[in-house]
Amino acid sequence: MLYVQQSLSPNEKIVHIGNFHWAYKAAGLSWLLFGLVIAYLILHVALYMDVTAIIDQRFPNLPENLEGEAWGRVIAAKGGWLAAIFELNIAVRAVAFASILFGVFMCAKIFITIIVTEIAVTNTRLIFKTGLIARYVGEINVDRIEGVNIVQSILGRLLGYGQVIVRGMGVGEVTLPPIENPILFRRAIEKAKSL
Repeated sequence: MLYVQQSLSPNEKIVHIGNFHWAYKAAGLSWLLFGLVIAYLILHVALYMDVTAIIDQRFPNLPENLEGEAWGRVIAAKGGWLAAIFELNIAVRAVAFASILFGVFMCAKIFITIIVTEIAVTNTRLIFKTGLIARYVGEINVDRIEGVNIVQSILGRLLGYGQVIVRGMGVGEVTLPPIENPILFRRAIEKAKSL
């Protein structure tokens, strides 16, 4: 809340601070997990096809009960699981690596947004700041706020998060990202208007 604290006027007090809901953070982690799972599946299928082809070539009439032992021998001959993965086609490894990078990028994007976003209601205004170097600051004086809308999905209602849209006279709208307990945030705006 560095920006909010720095921009407070002498008689201004913070009434409420808006926080991101844990589901927003979980969405970031789920992107990371998604990238890792896709990479695992790509490598697993490619390794299965590679080892199966070697087993079929070396042991053409292998009984089913000896397939596990054959797998162990082929993987050992390649130098272990990691060495077997590094022997796969470079395109397969590149796609797996790209899926991991995509997951890391999406996770980082969400967590950076959480870190650089400040949402607060003071006794005189609503402040919404996002961005670190290039930043967007939306401020509306509480006496100029004409309406507060809350948008909640079914999941948002169940978990207690939602998006708040604040309309100001002559200012337009400030749309806040999904925050926890949007009803409490609206009440804080109403409380600030009555002060």
